[in-house]
Amino acid sequence: MYNYVIFDIDGTILDTEFAVLSSLKKLVLEELDKNFTFEELRFALGIPGEVTLSKLGIQNPMESNEKWNRYLKEYFSHVKVFDDIKDTLVKLAEMGISVGIVTSKNKEEFINDFIPFELSNYFNLVVCADDTEKHKPYPEPILKFIELSGADKSKTIYIGDTKYDSDCAVSAGIDFVLALWGAKSSIGINANYIFNNPKEILGLIEV
Repeated sequence: MYNYVIFDIDGTILDTEFAVLSSLKKLVLEELDKNFTFEELRFALGIPGEVTLSKLGIQNPMESNEKWNRYLKEYFSHVKVFDDIKDTLVKLAEMGISVGIVTSKNKEEFINDFIPFELSNYFNLVVCADDTEKHKPYPEPILKFIELSGADKSKTIYIGDTKYDSDCAVSAGIDFVLALWGAKSSIGINANYIFNNPKEILGLIEV
């Protein structure tokens, strides 16, 4: 069915929720003197950091995003690769399937937050937030990926955990898998498939 698989990172490959929201909570308390709950900050999961900070009303989002990344490192011990992700990537490689990433992380964040987990060799192409002017939920990141990879849209699928991911895929004209192992809920999210475990992806592969 599919011969190109694209992954999101946060909430899909890496379980980063606690680290991201804890560090954002600390930053917002410092910058705005407001003590938000995780639930109030959950909208931040899946969009670029500077977009999140602008939505919160922080006046210097670029500078504050750098500070947020510094705070994130304090919680890095809480970040882990989701169960069965690596096994799935190994199997996809054995099957000769092309695998890529479309993420809301910028290149520096990708290098700092993802490379240490030693999974980057499994991916043929990575599109980061600074590769396009518009970001998820707009289709540009996936369309950029399609342009660079030459992938056939009808045989390409995107795997993510948020409505931003779903809207990006749908707008770009490719199918979407909701990663329920990272998503809190499927309510309001348009998905062609809803999977509880990464290994279920293997059943979609064209052999």
